[in-house]
Amino acid sequence: MRSKFKWIFTLLLAFTMQFSFAQEKTVTGVVSDKTGPLPGANIIVKGTKNSTQTDFDGKFSIKAKQGDVLEVSFTGYNTQTIKVTASSNYTVTMAEGVSMNEVVIVNEGYSRTRTKASTTAAISMVGSEILENRPNVSFLNSLQGTAPGISILSSSGSPGSGRIDALIRGVSSLSGNTDPLIVIDGVPTNGNQFRNLNQNDVETISVLKDAAAAAIYGNRGTAGVIVITTKQAKYGSALKITYDGITGVNSLPKNRYNMSNARQALTIEKRKNTGFGAGLTDAEIAAYNINTNWREEFFGLDVTQQHNLGLTFGGENVSTFTSFGYYQQGGMVPTTDFKRFSFRNNINGKTANDRFSYSSQLSMAFSRRNELNQETNGGVDNNTIQNPLHGATMGLPYIAPSPYTTGQALYDAIGTDFAGANDTWVLQDILRENSLPSWADETSIVANVSGTYKFAKDFKLTNRFGIDYRQTNRVFARAPWSYLAIAVRESRGEEFGGFERISETRDLTLVNILNLGYSKKFKESHTLDVNAYMEYTKAHVLATQQFQNGLNPLTYEPGAGTGYVPFNSATPDSYVSTAAASEFTGGTLAYFGTLDYDYKQKLGFGAMFRRDATYRFIDDYKWGTFWSVSGRWNIDQEKFMEGSAFNMLKLRASYGTLGNQNILAVGYGANSLNSATNLVRDLNATGAGYNNDPGVFVGQIANPNIQWEETSQSNIGIDFAINKNRIEGSLEVYNKQTTLLFNSIRMSGATGQYSIAGNNGKLENKGVEVSLKYNVFRDKEIKLQIFANAAYNKNQVKSIADQDQAGNTTVNLPGYLIGEYNLIPYVGVNQANGNLLYLDQAGNVTENPDVVADRRLTGKSSIPAYQGGFGFNADYKGFFFNTLFTWSADFWRLDNQLAWAYNPAFIGDDNVSADLLNAWTPGNPTNFPSLDASNYTAIGTTDSDRFLYDSSFLRLKNLSFGYNFPAKFLKGTFIQSLRLYVQGENLYTWTKWRGFDPESTSQLSVTNYPNPKTISFGTSLRF
Repeated sequence: MRSKFKWIFTLLLAFTMQFSFAQEKTVTGVVSDKTGPLPGANIIVKGTKNSTQTDFDGKFSIKAKQGDVLEVSFTGYNTQTIKVTASSNYTVTMAEGVSMNEVVIVNEGYSRTRTKASTTAAISMVGSEILENRPNVSFLNSLQGTAPGISILSSSGSPGSGRIDALIRGVSSLSGNTDPLIVIDGVPTNGNQFRNLNQNDVETISVLKDAAAAAIYGNRGTAGVIVITTKQAKYGSALKITYDGITGVNSLPKNRYNMSNARQALTIEKRKNTGFGAGLTDAEIAAYNINTNWREEFFGLDVTQQHNLGLTFGGENVSTFTSFGYYQQGGMVPTTDFKRFSFRNNINGKTANDRFSYSSQLSMAFSRRNELNQETNGGVDNNTIQNPLHGATMGLPYIAPSPYTTGQALYDAIGTDFAGANDTWVLQDILRENSLPSWADETSIVANVSGTYKFAKDFKLTNRFGIDYRQTNRVFARAPWSYLAIAVRESRGEEFGGFERISETRDLTLVNILNLGYSKKFKESHTLDVNAYMEYTKAHVLATQQFQNGLNPLTYEPGAGTGYVPFNSATPDSYVSTAAASEFTGGTLAYFGTLDYDYKQKLGFGAMFRRDATYRFIDDYKWGTFWSVSGRWNIDQEKFMEGSAFNMLKLRASYGTLGNQNILAVGYGANSLNSATNLVRDLNATGAGYNNDPGVFVGQIANPNIQWEETSQSNIGIDFAINKNRIEGSLEVYNKQTTLLFNSIRMSGATGQYSIAGNNGKLENKGVEVSLKYNVFRDKEIKLQIFANAAYNKNQVKSIADQDQAGNTTVNLPGYLIGEYNLIPYVGVNQANGNLLYLDQAGNVTENPDVVADRRLTGKSSIPAYQGGFGFNADYKGFFFNTLFTWSADFWRLDNQLAWAYNPAFIGDDNVSADLLNAWTPGNPTNFPSLDASNYTAIGTTDSDRFLYDSSFLRLKNLSFGYNFPAKFLKGTFIQSLRLYVQGENLYTWTKWRGFDPESTSQLSVTNYPNPKTISFGTSLRF
């Protein structure tokens, strides 16, 4: 009997196994859309661990059983599911859906992601397609004009410069930090300069603008937040290799100062009776044949290039993205350039049961920036000797280039006489290699690792730890063989000249974020997400510097520490070396929580509460409390909207508060925690006192009541999409107010101090933002998308205690603009004598206004009121043509370079504008002041509005044209896709500004290094 049952059991088992194996088979097919195959789709067998990636031509092959469900997904398309039947071959046609950029609106780094339909916050998102392969050092340059509400102006186009100003919804502080917080892969950074971040590694950028979005970052979110998510690989994806390379040419834009040529300059000198032209006849001037273009002497075309290699791979439970990058930009000046090497590795992993997941992001980069002294030393901005922009503009055109090939030969010829062309010749010597060595090396490591454990069905615990390390080494020297070193050496009667300054800054910031999350869906209608966080940040900065005066030219090598001449007691004032160091340690701590509720994807509510502590403040002011509430109504989900053209119509609102502990702004590239470190302490200082005797005196009076700047913001927004996302857009209205402004407070001079640092004043920014996108064509052969965004922001000082601002060029007064120009009105020329005319405070015309009493507010500032961008993306049978225009309006700057070009006092020593040929004379009564006007220098550039110019501009920021080769052309090769293109950056600018570049928030032009025009050729390959 037992054997009989054994036989039956064996038979049933064999039959079951035979049946089971009979159903397991290889399922093949093709994934395509209406245009053709889609290489790279992801296929998963639901309910098992099987997954695969399509091969190069869009075909797939996977093991499955009858009854299994295949899930096919591809970015930008709706996910398709197929039930496996008796058939073994399938054709999957993907329908266009919502793109990944529209589905995942933001990853804030605190384990929160939102779809465009479910977010309650004001967030603008930019995808990798906008950033990739743009010939810009910083991603901020490429972000300009792509998102409403963020104003980005580059104050310098010098290679590798970090002088980029980004403002989100206006200026939120007078003295403090106004740069947005940058978050990379969930870890907040402490820098405002990102020249070592390879923008080809960036997947998305989310700009968090209102309190609902930014308040979660509490102590540093008051100026807005930019969240960067770098690229990741997918699980179950085959190895993919990509290569992107571009090579281009940079050129210097032109100014419109109408600078004189040689004969015009000589004619003006003759009329002024000064300089070389004063001794020439008209015939000699007409026959003069030297006409040097100093712009061509100091600037030329230069090369930019970048190469990026990417590798992605995903196994069953691990995926990795790796990239290698090289970027080089020439500066058009022989001694300037920027080079960067970068590496990134992003890993994601999980356990087989999905209970535990982990990720790590590692980015390493090294860059060298050969820079001009003028870039970091404002004292030589108007110095022809050291500023090539000034020299190229003001160099005398009737002087030939320097015939001297060494600094010694130049000194032997001119000594220390800088008159006429000599200063331009000195500049030529400076621009020789290793004459004034000046470079900055930056080594950076940004890394973080996180782990998430689902210890219960609805609970998870996440910890993320990140480091941001930067080491900057700077060298600035005056080589002993340079003209300047020789001139100083001879004037001091020393044997050796020159000096070298070497400095090093090591900046390490550690961040740890612990998160406990709860997520639950109730009865298919209610969804609740609750998160609790703790964040700790610690920064360590160590700076050292050494200075050596006196270098031996036989053994000196820039930056190597060689050639230093030792101190000699016989000459105690020569060859003195110095050393200095400083150290900083500081940190912040925060506890915060979030709550998000959704009802049937129709109604949503969000709330955030945060407590922050910072080392900067003491006692009751150490802790700050910030919060936000927000809600949304998805109107398109209502029954009365059924059948309407809207596939999304959402109304949302938010209100919240944020804090700013960075009450003193830091320089470009510095750690934002390393400022205002001792304001709550009494400080003494040493120095010369009465009768020049050394003494100790009060350096600072402590103010223990200094506290956080606080910003509250309300926002109302509408998001919509019409006709299957053919038309999409958003509209925002906001009001942002900053109170407890950090500012100076006047006090009695009896204390030895005339002011004390404290909280004083209130600001307001309010505005409107709009964004529109219209997909005109989405056919198989032709695609055309038109987009535009615009923003208006009005800023105003609401209140401020009495400040001593009399005679200031710009002021901050209640009821007026932030940094409003306070100038004397210029009204023209006195036709009786050619002098300049102004208005006094009573409105009377005068030649001699009071430089303090006759100033008045102009209603103008250097902060743009309007900004935006627009363009189109077109694609026809593989050919594509894309454009991006950016613009800023209603902001003003003083053009001091034009003031120099118009100044008759410079005639004979520097070149001047040919406009001076039309200067007033009794026989030519024009509205241009006389060359002999008696009051020309009485009122300076920063005293009157004569040189206050509208700096508004419209710029063709980017244009690209190229061809995507169809898959059939590449069939049989190892290449999966191929794209060739040509693009231009900063191609043309329409502006009233007469200088090189209107793009800056600085109040003075000070010959800002302009953003170059770049034309490049590129290729993108996928293997």
